[in-house]
Amino acid sequence: MVFAAVLWVTGVVPLAVTALSIPVLLTGFGVYNDIDPALAGFADHLIFLFIAGFMLANALQKYDIDRRIALWIMSAMGASPRLLILAIMIATALLSMWVSNTATAAMMTPIALGVLAQVLGRDGVVDEESTADAFSNMQIATLLGTAYAASVGGVGTLIGTPPNAVVATQLSAMLNYEIGFVDWLFIGIPIVVLTLPLVWYLLTFVFFPPEIDDVSGARRQAREYLREEGSLGPRGRRVAAIFGATAVLWMVGDLDILAERLVESGLLSQPWYNTLYGSDEGPTVLGVAGHQGLLYYVMVGLYAIPALVLADTVEWDDLVDIDWGTILLFGGGIALADAFAETGATEWLAQTVFGSLTGAPILLVVGAVVLLVILLTEMTSNTATATIIVPILIGIGGIFASTLGLAEVSAAVFLAVSGAIAASFAFALPVATPPNAIVFGSGHLKQEHMMRAGMALNVLMTGILTVLIWLLFKFVWPAVLW
Repeated sequence: MVFAAVLWVTGVVPLAVTALSIPVLLTGFGVYNDIDPALAGFADHLIFLFIAGFMLANALQKYDIDRRIALWIMSAMGASPRLLILAIMIATALLSMWVSNTATAAMMTPIALGVLAQVLGRDGVVDEESTADAFSNMQIATLLGTAYAASVGGVGTLIGTPPNAVVATQLSAMLNYEIGFVDWLFIGIPIVVLTLPLVWYLLTFVFFPPEIDDVSGARRQAREYLREEGSLGPRGRRVAAIFGATAVLWMVGDLDILAERLVESGLLSQPWYNTLYGSDEGPTVLGVAGHQGLLYYVMVGLYAIPALVLADTVEWDDLVDIDWGTILLFGGGIALADAFAETGATEWLAQTVFGSLTGAPILLVVGAVVLLVILLTEMTSNTATATIIVPILIGIGGIFASTLGLAEVSAAVFLAVSGAIAASFAFALPVATPPNAIVFGSGHLKQEHMMRAGMALNVLMTGILTVLIWLLFKFVWPAVLW
């Protein structure tokens, strides 16, 4: 773990290369007798959920469906400078729930710059190579809002950002605990709904208040962009239908409690329930006993891929162009988590790192976790941070179970999820998250602008997330997670 952590933090080699070295080292050091169990993490079922999610996002991008959604929101909401920035942030956050936050930021940044050119005039959009020495507050707030919204929005769904995937896969690997797609919505959506408006308010009212009043040109530009897109063709409509059907089936697949009520009322037969929702025993309509369930969310995600091909919407070359490095990073993280769990190293490390907080108040424990993760994420990618810290947070479940008043598994889930959420809230440095790097790399923003807003937001969000996570822990998560 130390070897992998140092390489992940320093970035000496690509993250995926380090991940591929983990099963080799686990076998070479004799943790496993042969390499097969060390490689098992790369075939974890959740890995294929994210492969399917990435491929589905590629199909949306091929037909510019994501861009159309963003432009429509901007043309509908941008009645004032602050509302225009809010519209850009909402569009970015919504897209980031389904498309990777990196891809979302890469798409939204040029759209935002195009809109700014209409608001400020081409000469008013300053870049770092310009002779102008003053950056417009409107420009700074818009670009920072785009980056921050991509990070915050990714928290909303299980496939929105890699840290969500890391916590789901490692809880499955270490505790055999499953977080379903709808389960995560109860975790992520409240975080997004409560924190995104706050980030917008601080950017536009406190740090960088827009100095202009008229944005009618920007709304016209957004509408013009939308007109240029034209109507969505038949293939694009099929992609939208497949995406919508997949999202609906993800929701329906987590309504097993409602389905049980239908069985009790006689509206759904037990064999059909077993077929759709799965059962360890009892026959299905296929005549077999023991079944995963056709609506299991990993299977639903995989249905979308052949559906896209059979609907004549994409070729394999369109689908295969995904971030395989992140997929391999997930696999290496799971392999490391498996080894931690099987050798007892997690408990030892957790006791060593967090043992001094045993018996501390819940708010202090959560605050320490959030602050540690945010600080680590500022120095390295949020994916690498989550991969390193989540196994430790899972391991301290037993230490803090009595403090939290929960069973050990529930305490581990609570702490690990808290850490994964915090990994998306590092705002101060370009290296912290890909969206930060993308808007900074556009050349229309200085690092001092990002640090001014980001450092203050890091401090504020540490406190706000701590309280918010505690409130969700008290009133929402008990009904969903344990």
